[in-house]
Amino acid sequence: MDMSSPEWPRLRPLELKWLDDGGRSVLYLRDPSGLAPNAATVPGFVAVIIGLCDGQHDLPSIQAAFERRTGQSITLDQVRDVVQQLDNALFLDSPRFRGVRQQVLDEYRAAAQRPPALVDRVYPSDPTELIAEFDRYAAEAPFDGQPTSGNLRGVISPHIDYQRGGPIYAATWRRAAAAVQDAEIVIIFGTDHSGGLGKVTLTRQSYATPFGILPTAVDVVDAVAEAIGPEDAFEEELHHRKEHSIELATVWLHRLRQDAPPPVVPILCGSFYSFTEGEADPSTDARFERALDALRVATAGRRVLVVAAADLAHVGPAFGDSEPYRDVDRTRLATLDERLLSAVCDGNAGEFFGQLRDERDSRRICGLPPIYLTLRFLGETKGEVVGYDQCPADAEGGSLVSIGGVVLE
Repeated sequence: MDMSSPEWPRLRPLELKWLDDGGRSVLYLRDPSGLAPNAATVPGFVAVIIGLCDGQHDLPSIQAAFERRTGQSITLDQVRDVVQQLDNALFLDSPRFRGVRQQVLDEYRAAAQRPPALVDRVYPSDPTELIAEFDRYAAEAPFDGQPTSGNLRGVISPHIDYQRGGPIYAATWRRAAAAVQDAEIVIIFGTDHSGGLGKVTLTRQSYATPFGILPTAVDVVDAVAEAIGPEDAFEEELHHRKEHSIELATVWLHRLRQDAPPPVVPILCGSFYSFTEGEADPSTDARFERALDALRVATAGRRVLVVAAADLAHVGPAFGDSEPYRDVDRTRLATLDERLLSAVCDGNAGEFFGQLRDERDSRRICGLPPIYLTLRFLGETKGEVVGYDQCPADAEGGSLVSIGGVVLE
């Protein structure tokens, strides 16, 4: 395998943002997938080179474009050195990166299960300690009514960390407790924060929690993979390795079914950017239609519980807004979120999506894909909001993440 510096370098999908470093702007790079183990900050001149790593410029053309844009001289060896460092850091889509990715994928698939990524960071690994923590959240939870029984078919659960969202988690899963006990199979749609446009990503691995292993319903996974094409279905499978959305739902689910854990279908849902910003409509997307149809057929005759592991708005300077959110902004956000959750409770996937398309998803509803697909799978349904909160997302309190818990019959 050729591990030399790429001659036509292409940057991988990364988190990029400018930071102030003592009055000097530096570019921050981080790989959300976790394949590149370390984040990095680079000065402005390197950022110019990074901006030219699009797969359309070879090293000499990067050199020439850099000099035109900056008015500064740079040697071809200096360009090559920067590109080599980017490649060594696994920031480029290159033979080096693809070799590492395949090795990690092989190790992930060969493991006995998908190990928890957040254990002893977001929640304790010891089951007794974890149950005590959940009990503390339950004492703070906005309980309203008794656990729902009967025809409960769906749950909207947060995927924010437990420290901020614990009471809403506790209220939501308490209301869903009877349905969890009755479920013969659980489908979990989770946000893939680094997922590709419109992706539906599967895995055959079972999710482990501090309570043991939640078995994956491989027969259902294979049916969906066959419907949308195995290459497409598993192209981004490694995102399951570090993505937290499904994991944080499975722990609460498993807490309620420790003795006889139900089989689970874990599905990560990629970005809806092409739908909220363009003319495409997810209701006519062939990939979604095939996936949902296959899910319905493969789970027919079983009591199915569907979970959307989904947060709501991400607003304020921490997420790119120019101004911090103040009391009046929080009130307005709550009103908009209430309207959005009303569409969810009406089981109206089109209205839910339409509200966000109309505003071009300006609130950054990261739970859009899993909630939409949950509503599409359930069809006619009615729901109830169990709890709502706005959680701080920076030290100043000007950024926040809104979350809600919903049960659907």
